[in-house]
Amino acid sequence: MSTSAKARRTQPVKIRFMREAIRISRQMMRRNHGGPFGAVIVRHGRIIARGWNQVTSTNDPTAHAEIVAIRRACARLRRFHLNDCEIYTSCEPCPMCLAAIYWARLKKVYFANTRADAARIGFDDELIYREMALPLRRRRLPMEQMLPDEAARVFAEWLAKPDKTPY
Repeated sequence: MSTSAKARRTQPVKIRFMREAIRISRQMMRRNHGGPFGAVIVRHGRIIARGWNQVTSTNDPTAHAEIVAIRRACARLRRFHLNDCEIYTSCEPCPMCLAAIYWARLKKVYFANTRADAARIGFDDELIYREMALPLRRRRLPMEQMLPDEAARVFAEWLAKPDKTPY
C-alpha cells in the first residue's frame, strides 16, 4: 500500500479523535466545568484517556485539558511516559501543557484551534511565551536563588543513588 493510500485510510480515524476532543471541550464548557478545551490521548488507535479544562471547577490552575488527559493516561497505563501515544487537543497547547507533553514523551500532537484563536477569546499565553525566553533577571516574576550548595548535595546524592528510577 502506498504512503498516500495509507494516509487516506487513517485520516478518518484522526478526524474522529479530534472531533472527540472538540466534543468534550463543548460539552464540559456548557456544563461549566471550565474553559472550552478538551483533549484525548490515543494509544494503538484507541482512546485511553480524556481530559477537559477543570481550572474553575476544581480551583486548580494546572487542570488544563491536556494535563488532565496526561494524568489519566499515565494512571491507566501505570507509568510516567506516554511515548507510544498521541494527543489530540482542541487547541494548541499552552506553554505549561506543551512542557507536560514533552515530559510525558508523547510522540505527536494534533490540535484544532491555534494559540492566536485562544487569545482572541481571552486565553492569551503570549506573556508566558515571552517571559520564558527572557533571562531570569528580566522577567516580571522576581526569582532569587537560595542555598545552592545545600541543594547541590541532594543532586549529587541522586546521581550516585543506585536504586533510582530514571526518567
